[in-house]
Amino acid sequence: MNLWGTIWLGIATAIFLLAATVAKQWSITPHPGKIVLTLALYSGGNLIMLRLVRDFGMAIAFSLSAVIQLVAVNLIALVYFGERLGLMQGAGVVLAIVAIAMITLGPAASGR
Repeated sequence: MNLWGTIWLGIATAIFLLAATVAKQWSITPHPGKIVLTLALYSGGNLIMLRLVRDFGMAIAFSLSAVIQLVAVNLIALVYFGERLGLMQGAGVVLAIVAIAMITLGPAASGR
């Protein structure tokens, strides 16, 4: 992935994180404007992801996006919204990060 791909991935991730935050805010205090904003943000993020899939492939684009969002969304949920993960849930997050890293880095490790 080149510099522009990394920048676009960062933009898409920021949009998805904002969408997730607005969605959580909507769940606390429902308002039609929040759900419309959430849908618009997720749509914009997915349009950027379509470009990344075309330019870098589905495996790389979605794997990188998934791991970045997994970590960032959990940080937002834990720090900003005060949510807590149990031991099994925390272990699941760690295992998910390891799994995505293996999928993403696997081809390079096997010489492909």
